[in-house]
Amino acid sequence: MGYACPVCATPQRDGEHLAHHLAFTAMLHGDDHEAWLDEHAPEWAAAEPAALAEEVVEHAEPAEYHEVFEDTTDRGRPAVDAGMSEGGGHTHSHAHDHSGHARGHGGSGGMDPETAAAVEEARELTREMYEEGAGATDADDGDHADGESRAEGGDGDGN
Repeated sequence: MGYACPVCATPQRDGEHLAHHLAFTAMLHGDDHEAWLDEHAPEWAAAEPAALAEEVVEHAEPAEYHEVFEDTTDRGRPAVDAGMSEGGGHTHSHAHDHSGHARGHGGSGGMDPETAAAVEEARELTREMYEEGAGATDADDGDHADGESRAEGGDGDGN
């Protein structure tokens, strides 16, 4: 059981959550929440959450507050126990490409088709970049495979 906000009736978990709701809404939007606090808890801006909670719950109606946890809502995420063994350990692995990014979860993850295509293109470009970079030598510092630097008189042909 929680408390309903005396201004907008939004249920809050407990007195401190109600105090935070009132204060943050008042600071961000001003409006009726600020006016209510000014009238019922004039020192609200300097009050600690616990002290403000004591003041505001006196004016709040009890309200049912439904707890929502990640495991009770479907947010398009895979089930937590899908990859668990009987002993509680993970039974699947996540492959990674050269960039360190996870592969194998090719789903769009709830993205619209245009975004999914852009993400896939970025992944492909990153993969190509790392593949090209894997075979390259230290071209950035001017060294050639034979160890001679152009600054030392090499012309790129080993001369």
